[in-house]
Amino acid sequence: MPLFKKRTAGKPGEWYYCLEHKKVEEGPECPAKDRFGPYATRTEAEHAMEKARERNLQWENDPAWHDAPKGGDED
Repeated sequence: MPLFKKRTAGKPGEWYYCLEHKKVEEGPECPAKDRFGPYATRTEAEHAMEKARERNLQWENDPAWHDAPKGGDED
């Protein structure tokens, strides 16, 4: 008996965005490494890549994540 059961079918109402197939799926059809989610609605899953781009942009512009001073040495 396997220690972990491979879950292939999701629950109704769980939505995912598959990064490999670039499509929305109800319940996980693809491996976890290839998807974003779960989302509460299909619409949220459809906008997963937009949300990821927004979050990446916020992170790139967050001064708390950039500890190297700009403009050279300030010692």
